[in-house]
Amino acid sequence: MKVTLTALTAAALITTAPWAAAQNVAIVNGKPVPTARVDALVQQIEATGRPVDDAVRAQIKEEVVLREIFMQEAQKKGVANTTEFKNQMELARQTIMIRALFADYQKKHPVTDEEIKAEYDKFAAASAGKEYKARHILVEKEDEAKAIIASLKKGAKFEDIAKKQSKDPGSGANGGDLDWAPAANYVPEFSQALLKLEKGQLADAPVQSQFGWHVIRVDDIRDAEIPKLEDLKPQIAQQLAQQKMQKYQQDLRDKAKVQ
Repeated sequence: MKVTLTALTAAALITTAPWAAAQNVAIVNGKPVPTARVDALVQQIEATGRPVDDAVRAQIKEEVVLREIFMQEAQKKGVANTTEFKNQMELARQTIMIRALFADYQKKHPVTDEEIKAEYDKFAAASAGKEYKARHILVEKEDEAKAIIASLKKGAKFEDIAKKQSKDPGSGANGGDLDWAPAANYVPEFSQALLKLEKGQLADAPVQSQFGWHVIRVDDIRDAEIPKLEDLKPQIAQQLAQQKMQKYQQDLRDKAKVQ
């Protein structure tokens, strides 16, 4: 009878050994290290878009084994009983829980195509209108600006005067070129003068702003170019998701009783 039991036990061990090995990536100092730890790290890496081949998986397995070795040593040293460890664990616990809370909220409150389209329509409406390719020469005194206008009307080149006399270092170096922009991008005085000019027209009088006196010319006018919805969709979706999350966080803060 004793021989029969021993044989049965041996048979059982032979049968279950492959199953047990499949469950563990290794056994460190007699303690099994479950394969699930490797799988968890693999999922984290794959979530970032990086592929996990056999070489990477081997590195992950070694990482898991090293962690177990270090954990066992930390337990021997009583690290888990220190105040610093407990504080760090609490902070880590809070971080993981909060991250999970926010992930759950985003999953249950996704940004919809309708919301993206509505936001795009608002942007398109605000961006509609004309764009102006303008040049300007910025000087300190009105008399100086008037003299420049007189010179331009006699045939002087706008670009040459801008490079020599304009106080605006950015546009001055480019012959006064301000590139394409809607009139609303400029200070009110400049914007109002711009709207009165036609394509190729030089302002008859200089315009004063907080920066000085401007000599303005409009080289071209076009309808505003608005990016397509498809091009802006990822950016809009991210912005709306951030807005939703900020509102969710603020709502929780407002409802909380903090004494």
